Amino acid sequence: MVKLNPQQHQAITYLDGPLLVLAGAGSGKTRVITEKIAYLITRAGYPASQIAAITFTNKAAREMQERISLLLSKPQTKGLTVSTFHSLGMRILREEALAAGYKKQFSILDATDTAKIMAELLGSSGREAVFKAQHQISLWKNDLKTPEEVLAEADHIWLRQMAQLYASYQETLVSYQAVDFDDLIRLPVQLLQQVPEIRYKWQLRLRYLLVDECQDTNTCQYALMRLLTGSEGKFTAVGDDDQSIYAWRGANMENLRLLQQDYPRLQIIKLEQNYRSTARILRVANQVIAHNPKLFAKTLWSEYGLGDMIDVIACKNETHEAEVVVSRIMHRKMMGAEAVRYRDFAILYRGNHQARVFEEVLRSHRIPYRLSGGQSFFDKAEIKDVLAYVRLLANPDDEPAFLRAVITPRRGIGEATLARLNDYAKVAHCSLFQAAGSMTALSLLSVQSHQQVQQFMALLADYQQRIFSEPAGKLLQELLEDIAYEAYLLNTEEGRAGEIKWRNVQDLLRWITKKAEEDGKNLLDIAQTIALMTLLEGKDDEEADMVSMSTLHAAKGLEYPHVFLVGCEEGVFPHADSVENDYLDEERRLMYVGITRAQKTLTLSHCHKRKRAGNWEFHEPSRFINEMPADDIRLLGRKDTQPIISQSEGKSMLAQMMAHIDQKQN
Repeated sequence: MVKLNPQQHQAITYLDGPLLVLAGAGSGKTRVITEKIAYLITRAGYPASQIAAITFTNKAAREMQERISLLLSKPQTKGLTVSTFHSLGMRILREEALAAGYKKQFSILDATDTAKIMAELLGSSGREAVFKAQHQISLWKNDLKTPEEVLAEADHIWLRQMAQLYASYQETLVSYQAVDFDDLIRLPVQLLQQVPEIRYKWQLRLRYLLVDECQDTNTCQYALMRLLTGSEGKFTAVGDDDQSIYAWRGANMENLRLLQQDYPRLQIIKLEQNYRSTARILRVANQVIAHNPKLFAKTLWSEYGLGDMIDVIACKNETHEAEVVVSRIMHRKMMGAEAVRYRDFAILYRGNHQARVFEEVLRSHRIPYRLSGGQSFFDKAEIKDVLAYVRLLANPDDEPAFLRAVITPRRGIGEATLARLNDYAKVAHCSLFQAAGSMTALSLLSVQSHQQVQQFMALLADYQQRIFSEPAGKLLQELLEDIAYEAYLLNTEEGRAGEIKWRNVQDLLRWITKKAEEDGKNLLDIAQTIALMTLLEGKDDEEADMVSMSTLHAAKGLEYPHVFLVGCEEGVFPHADSVENDYLDEERRLMYVGITRAQKTLTLSHCHKRKRAGNWEFHEPSRFINEMPADDIRLLGRKDTQPIISQSEGKSMLAQMMAHIDQKQN
């Protein structure tokens, strides 16, 4: 614990009761959590198996595990839990499945699967209607509300319809022996609330909890934390009310206030020393966030010197804005005194739609970039195809998986055949899998369809017998050979697309083989693990030399030497909806998060006009700019202010660029 500041040291060694660590941006919170885990194991006598560190993302959990491995040996950390809320919920639910009314082989459905179920129940495939229904039901689940409760509270027709849909949707999930992501926390919470024996069992198993990003917990996650820690409150919660930016998905910053009520002995320690940014960047961040009502007052500071002025650039329109930002990246990359890489730059924006014009300009200058929020590896069609088989072997009642697997590759089973099986399943109150195995149902089909369905069921039966006894990777490789999946991809995709898709499948197979061998898992275990993952391990390209482009929400937790915060205009940021719906405090916290991503330089830009639906819209600069200390910002490009590039700067840049080109040619 060398080089810890006094507050960090106090947070690590405090074990006299529940603790809230208010960790400002860049204040070393991950270090505090990992050092505390080491302290608990080596000094406080806690077995690693009785400690759980809970994060919000797989990436944060991986980073924490990597840091712990540098502090402790493998034997010391045996049994330690470092996972997301959802992973921990899945672990509890798998162990207590019978008490929850599920079998251990339950399926975990993703957003695409649940959207299909809701579209069927709604009798509509309209994307907006389905998305609104998904979002509303997710909020209810995160708020621990049952269909009966929301129906009783519904005060207008749409909410009543959604409450009825919620009830039907849950019945469908149970019949499929499936859960959605929200259920992975909601169902364990219900179990721990209703069954004291199970609650005490898990409280004894996990005697000390460390909860990261506590300000982002929703009602359900906070309840899980309280149920696991019990009345003693052996936990360290780490959070920052100034970085609470996920209210739209159910996060409740009030949970930080509730901690004080629920645990009167709660100790609060503030981490205010920042190890990321210059003093000027922090002064701007502090002054902006000071306009919000404070749950806990704190002021970030650092020892990294004053730093450069924060440039605020007025641009003509979004194309001009992109050109200005990219030219600044090029100039600093080529002319900077220190070695600068493309990965040192980030372009952050309020909404994904703002990315397109920046992509165009970056591409035109052949500058490599990475777009966050792109398609997840597990969202690719070919990966979903393969995983449909994995899910079906693990849980034959998984209807979405059955429907995908039975027609991929095409095997002479069409819509008419599936419709007849579905009709039989409804009358017989059974799953499609059970219908496909019924001689009565098969007698309703044509001779050819009858044979094809039987062949498909025989294939599944063969692999189901082998799932617990054979290595996961080898089993899946053989299955793909049996269904000739490679040939299917090469024959149905144009150009090299089939080869690329098959390479992705091979990546998946390699990962499954490695994961199964390392963790001693069979294909059933892997099926449930995969459902929680958003990115294939080993496929991360964070080390690649690329400019990062990201929404502000996706950038939380990250840091970059040089940050461009673009689109800082009224109606864009703050977003027009937030102003109308009184979410301005959250937008200001989002600005605070954006500012505090920057280590060395920060540049803000805004446009005089933007095109929307073919028409020009005129915008005022964001109100957040006016909240910044005038002594720390430099206004460029506005009337009566300095030009974006002064004449002398322009001449100097041109001369440097020409010299750089000559040097490359020689």
